[in-house]
Amino acid sequence: MPVSREVHLVQRPSGMPREDEFQIVETNVPDAADGQVLVQNLYMSVDPAMRPRLTAGQELNEAMMGGALGRVVQSKHGDFAVGDLVSNRLGFREYFVSDGKGLSKLTPAEGLPLTVHMHALGMTGFTAYGGILFIGALKEGEQVFVSTAAGAVGSVAAQIAKIKNCYVVGSTGSEDKAAWLRDEVGLDAVINYKTQAIRQALEEATPKGIDVYFENVGGEHLEAALRRMNTLGRIPVCGMISGYNEGQAPVRNLSNIIYSRVMLRGFVGTDFMHLQPDFQRDMAGWLREGKIKYQETVMDGIASAPKALIGLMEGANTGKMLVKLAD
Repeated sequence: MPVSREVHLVQRPSGMPREDEFQIVETNVPDAADGQVLVQNLYMSVDPAMRPRLTAGQELNEAMMGGALGRVVQSKHGDFAVGDLVSNRLGFREYFVSDGKGLSKLTPAEGLPLTVHMHALGMTGFTAYGGILFIGALKEGEQVFVSTAAGAVGSVAAQIAKIKNCYVVGSTGSEDKAAWLRDEVGLDAVINYKTQAIRQALEEATPKGIDVYFENVGGEHLEAALRRMNTLGRIPVCGMISGYNEGQAPVRNLSNIIYSRVMLRGFVGTDFMHLQPDFQRDMAGWLREGKIKYQETVMDGIASAPKALIGLMEGANTGKMLVKLAD
């Protein structure tokens, strides 16, 4: 019976979360019974979409939910063996017992680090892949704008657009991230919205308008993009992080979607699960060929999880934010 630590939300945040609104709790996890497995989580994923659940959805004084990659350490289940790697949604805890529901066995991609299955080759990358190719219906050579283009999802979406020979503009909030997008990823134009007015900068960076805007921010970014959308443009809406902690800034020109016949559609990764085989083939190949580049921010230990989540909201991460729980 291992002793496990887990992260509880003990008070709902108002605005930016604080570390004292979380608590690290020790608990005894039972050994696996018949039909069960005991899983030790190795890595936790920290994602912007977790923030709205802190306001409504995440129960107080219970282990928080989140994506994770774990290893089976005990098994009395016919479908799992000791040593199997499994992806799960039971992050923010070190150990848990499961009857197998919600666990997906993972075969590590040859020649690639295990952590890529937490972002570019995992649900993060899949969200970008389906969001820009299926929801955004991206075509070769189009004009593309991606907000939070240095983030885990945005960076993959932007690079897929470059692979499809598109003209790609990205926005980000620091000079270091902007330099990476220009020099390493090879975007055609990069906007630092902390030092540049997004409306004017986007107008200058998109002389041929925008066919696809991969939306992660909302507010002023969306308003600026709507001014530049071409006729029959598409806006796949992956997130609106600018309003997660404070009220969303009003978008005053939403009516632009009417006469330009712009499609604006929210989505989640489960909307295009039929693309998983294509995604696994394409993304593994792009990663091995160096066509998809990535960055990781890895914090160590379960106790760092609240700080990691707050840091993500403040833009302290570079690329995917992960918490390492065990070797």
